[in-house]
Order: sequence, then C-alpha cells, then structure tokens
Amino acid sequence: MPAIDGARLLRDLYAMRKIGEYKTGVHRPTFSPRDVESRHWLAARLSEAGLDTSIDGIGNVHGRDPTPGRKLLLGSHVETQNHAGWLDGALGVIYGLEAARTLGRGIDVAAWADEEGHFGSFIGSRSFCGLLTEAEIDACANRETGIALRDALRQAGFSDRPRQTMDRGRYRGYLEAHIEQGNELEGRHLRLGIVTAIVGSRRYRIAFKGVQNHAGTTRMSVRKDAGVALVKLVAGIEQRFPAVAGPRTVWTTGDIKLHPGAPSIVPGDAELVFQFRDTDPAILDTLEASLNELLAEAARGPCEVSVMQRGTTDPSAMDPAFQSALTAAAQHHAPNLHQPMPSGAGHDAQILARRLPSAMLFVPSIGGISHHYAENTDDADIVLGCQVFADAAASILAAE
Repeated sequence: MPAIDGARLLRDLYAMRKIGEYKTGVHRPTFSPRDVESRHWLAARLSEAGLDTSIDGIGNVHGRDPTPGRKLLLGSHVETQNHAGWLDGALGVIYGLEAARTLGRGIDVAAWADEEGHFGSFIGSRSFCGLLTEAEIDACANRETGIALRDALRQAGFSDRPRQTMDRGRYRGYLEAHIEQGNELEGRHLRLGIVTAIVGSRRYRIAFKGVQNHAGTTRMSVRKDAGVALVKLVAGIEQRFPAVAGPRTVWTTGDIKLHPGAPSIVPGDAELVFQFRDTDPAILDTLEASLNELLAEAARGPCEVSVMQRGTTDPSAMDPAFQSALTAAAQHHAPNLHQPMPSGAGHDAQILARRLPSAMLFVPSIGGISHHYAENTDDADIVLGCQVFADAAASILAAE
C-alpha cells in the first residue's frame, strides 16, 4: 500500500485550523465568513490534487476524480460548533484529501454542509442523498441568529448554484474518519476504533404553561409554577430511564428556559430541550414510551404541558465488508491496538449509509474532550489513522 505524506497531512490540518482560530480551537459556524473561507480553501487544495472541484447550492464542497471507473467517496465537514475544536469534521475531510493524493485515482472527496446543525439536520449530506426538499430549505433558519437558510446561502455566494445529488452508480461506497469525541480509546490505551453502528436519537422541545405571579404573595397551595413542573419531569426521567435503557444509552437535558426568569416571580412558562440516543431502535421506542408516560403524568398536574417539536434520527449500521477492510488495515499498522465500537455521536455517514455501503474510523480524543476548544488528538495518532484510512480505501477499491 502507498504511504501517505504525514507531514503534508499535518500541514493541511494546521492550515485549516488557522481559519477561524479561537484559543486552541476554532470558531467556524456554518456559512459564517470563516466557514465560507474554509470551503474555498479546501476547494483550492482539492483542485491542486487533480480533482474536478465545485461548491454546490447547499454549500457542499465536491472534489471528483476525473479518471474512469467507480469511486470511493470520502468526506466529513468543515464547519464547527461555536468556539469549539479544530479536528471535529476537518480531520475526516483532510484525510480524504490526503488519500486522494496518495492513491492517485478512484477517490472523490466531499465536505458536507452543516453537519453541526446550525440551520438544520445534516442538510448537506441529505441534499446529496436526495433527502432534502426545497420546502425544508425554505423553512430552515439559524438556531441562534434566526437568519433564513436561503439568505445565508445568498450571502455566502452559493444560492445561484445547483445542488449536486448522488449518482449511485458512480460509487462503491463511503468512508468517513473522525475523532472519537469520547475517552474510550484513550482509557483502554487503544489507537483506533472501527465503528459498528451510529446511534439514532429522539429530540424534543417541551413547554410548560403555568401562571406567572408574585413569589412573596402567592400561596404554595394555589401556585401553577411552570419551573417546578419542568424540574419534576427531569427528575422523573432520571428515575425511570435507567430501568429501560441499554448499556450505552445516553440522555441529556441540554437547554432549560424559565420565563420571566426573575428571583421574585413564579415562572409562568418553562421550556426544555431533551434528547436520548442509542443504536437499538427497540430501546429508542421503549424510552419514548416512558417519556410519553411521564408527559401524561405531568399533564395531570397544575400546569399545561406540550411537545413543541419532535425530531428523529434513525440508527445506522456500518457495512461489514468495509469494517473488515478498516480492521485489517488497523491490525497491520497497529496490531491489537484497535477495537470495534459504536458511535455515540451523529455523523454524515449515517445519512450516506441510506444510499451507499458506509463505514467510519475513529482516532482517540485526548481526555475525551470535544465540542470545546481544548479538543485535541496526538499528531502520531492523526498520521496513523490516515494511513489506515488510506489503506482501507485502497483495499475496497481493489476488491471492486
């Protein structure tokens, strides 16, 4: 198998790190000026590597191998969470670039738009897979600023371009590399993880409606405190979910708002955002049933309760043959320092897996830190991961 250029790989990663640099991480929200700059920077590197390169109407960067024959698609994303890490997403894209340079032919590279969900849910990879409608694009807006997706695309200079969709006959499959975003590999002194499946998630925005009133004069017996109702629901989740959860189930109350949020006022309105994740659809269904029971119990209390939004992402199993190719390459370069493992985070690979055989490779995250500017991975692990990734890609193409 041809050897990657580890020094070149690291130069590219560190160069992209400079775009939107924030402390030891980066700040490149989707379609921000720094994100747009990173997309054009990547497009230039892909062109230099001999790929036919474009940025499409949803912001996806595509580098297409012009030689004949079926291809293997490699990719990830370049935008980041706010004030977050430098490797989340960028690592997989630069691995794709380096694999294309090293193997010389047979590789297409993509950087998908908005994997991080500033505007929606996997809008770039879903667009490529034909799963994003014009109506949904019309409805999408930035979760923080409220700017419409159409306006953001216009400001970025992408709105007049067509959206590219997949030619399934072109591709053998899809590979993605990523930092683990957890501490399992580091904790077990391993250097590589071969992803078996990507979790599905259920997400809810839940609202409570009570009566806003004076905190000093409103008797406890007549209060309709939306904040208390919210806290009781969260406590109920923590009590019931462990009994029905799987060994890797996780759940999170990630955002709580009380209105008006003043120390001397009984909250009249309260809202939370809640999610849970697992790779087993049956467990997801059981957890949802438990949540619905808790919501029904909450509705019998003094406050009204409603689910304002629901979102669902299905679990995705990774292709066994592609897992085997990654495992063989990992065993060759790092004998017995790798393991199969599920992904607890969502990735574009779960969208591509609906259309193509897909697989993922993980490298360790130091301290298990991600979605924070302290996110990091040892350079030696970055280089090792890319060599394993390239070897697996070559093996998959050779088996065509």
